Amino acid sequence: MPLACNPAIDERCRAGESESAQWVRRLQGDGPGQADAVRQLHAELLRVARSELRRRSPRTRIAGSELDDLAHQAAADAIVVITRKLDQFRYESRFTTWAYRFVILEVSNKLGRHFWRAPGISIDQEQWDRLPAAFGLDPQRQAEWQELIEALRAAIEETLTPHQRRLFVAIVLNGVPLDAMVAELGSNRNAIYKALFDARRKLRRALVAGGHMDAKPERAS
Repeated sequence: MPLACNPAIDERCRAGESESAQWVRRLQGDGPGQADAVRQLHAELLRVARSELRRRSPRTRIAGSELDDLAHQAAADAIVVITRKLDQFRYESRFTTWAYRFVILEVSNKLGRHFWRAPGISIDQEQWDRLPAAFGLDPQRQAEWQELIEALRAAIEETLTPHQRRLFVAIVLNGVPLDAMVAELGSNRNAIYKALFDARRKLRRALVAGGHMDAKPERAS
């Protein structure tokens, strides 16, 4: 986002812009100054990468030395991208804010590729036994939700596009992380979020029409 200040009259804004300019100048230079800037930026990116990986660890189950290794990889790759794209920095945000975006993207990429290294991973084999937990259904009340599951299964086949069906099966039934699907399909998080949102909306409409769920107002996409 643009800086919420006017550099002509706001001293704090001038200081922020000066800091960004110093980052760019040092990284574009050579010799000890450039090397120091790279080391400082790497330390900042490593801190952000570790924080982001810890935030996602409940879903990814990555911790300890494995997490730290991925964080170092993400920071190192982000440095390469940032130094290559310095001429694209437009001073519309602080330099560090701009740089953090690259390391977070690298974290997502690393997590996505890391997931597929485990043996036996499938995005197409439907694991229907996961569905009750995914929808918060009480396993002690199997007789009540079994009919709903069968209706949902039919709705998946009848109402979803092949792409939506693949995403729903992979993410909801098989528990494939979003970042892993981004890596597998060469897509992006927003596109997959949108496709999955549309799939869920179609399925809800089908279940409501069949009398399996109560109608609720739909939130805007």
